[in-house]
Amino acid sequence: MTNKIKISPSILSADFSRLGEEVRALCEAGADYIHVDVMDGHFVPNITIGPCVVEKIKKHSTVPLDVHLMISNPDKYAKDFINAGADLLTIHAEANGCHPYVLDEIKSCGIKAGVAISPSTSLEVLNNLIGLGFLDLLLIMTVEPGFASQKFLFDQLGKIRNVKMQAEQLNLPNLLIAVDGGINKDTALECMRAGANLLIAGSYIFKNKNYKENIEFLKSKVTM
Repeated sequence: MTNKIKISPSILSADFSRLGEEVRALCEAGADYIHVDVMDGHFVPNITIGPCVVEKIKKHSTVPLDVHLMISNPDKYAKDFINAGADLLTIHAEANGCHPYVLDEIKSCGIKAGVAISPSTSLEVLNNLIGLGFLDLLLIMTVEPGFASQKFLFDQLGKIRNVKMQAEQLNLPNLLIAVDGGINKDTALECMRAGANLLIAGSYIFKNKNYKENIEFLKSKVTM
């Protein structure tokens, strides 16, 4: 059986001094999305980029921008990132401002809405969201959010299986089940077997300049 996997390279591992070139190279290499990690130094202990950088990145991308808000009060800033060019906007279940109406507002702008959950968060917090039409994507973090190059937390595979089962029970074939953190050729296969269909990879793709080879290898490892 063929299970098509999409790859969203995380530019958190890119060369920030030449982001435009990096984004163009990733698109040419076969990326399905460009993953943009936004951190505010409050929700997670790191600071990255804001809407103005997303706006610049957008000009260089030929694939959708997958913007992941690891910030407090995402409801206050969602519109800024949508206006900057986000095609898919993901907010954290643990953040203040993660409410169904916020997701509905995101979708009303004509883009996809997602929710991410950290390793310590139970899937139960999503009971009022899954199946109600609010989610296009559910992102399961397999590392603690905030920094690149962390080791994959294998105990999170059970969450992926549970989300896959719920999606099948609720007849949600288009739900993107995404995984972010510690993705490599081995963990990618484990995630696919558990039910993921979108993998976010940073360090593995940027380990050398062979972006196309690395993306294609990930896809070949998980297409069975």
